[in-house]
Amino acid sequence: METIEISGVLGMIAAVVLTLNICMGILMSTNYRKLPIWKKIPKKYQIFKMVDLHEYTSYAVFFIVLLHIIILPLDPASGFSYATIVWPASNTHQPIFVWLGYASLIALLLVIITSQNPIRKALGFSLWKNIHVISYLTSILFIVHAIVMDPLLKDRAVDFIDAEKVFMELCGLILLVAFYWRYRFKRKSN
Repeated sequence: METIEISGVLGMIAAVVLTLNICMGILMSTNYRKLPIWKKIPKKYQIFKMVDLHEYTSYAVFFIVLLHIIILPLDPASGFSYATIVWPASNTHQPIFVWLGYASLIALLLVIITSQNPIRKALGFSLWKNIHVISYLTSILFIVHAIVMDPLLKDRAVDFIDAEKVFMELCGLILLVAFYWRYRFKRKSN
């Protein structure tokens, strides 16, 4: 397997973990323990602390994405250098979509940094929550990046029915349904 392919697989893994992470975050924001579906779960699984898993998966996504990016220049065929990773302005492969990935990484980092207890307390709940909502946009940028980027970096047209793209589209659909569900929950609770 080539380094470019490994990077693509890491990107897909990151997208799945990010999708799960955001779904957990949405559940936590709805006081999921009071939902009827949660009460149907056996008691031995209800002791599960979702907040811890949510935190760990956010770190996992960040490190998987970093690995996804860092290994790209190791393959000369990728056309990426460490300079284009730090600042993708000189990137020649689908620059707009590389910027989407770059923007999602910066937004993810912002959400992780502001979620650290001392920073979150200093910001106050309202400001922290508004910053944390960036994760919704981050996930959409990340999924669009994953769908439109050519996995072999040959600038080919997007094949929307390719298995990898369909998988990313499914992650995007799950996120959109989760966002809609969260919106409906919020409206119903007001």
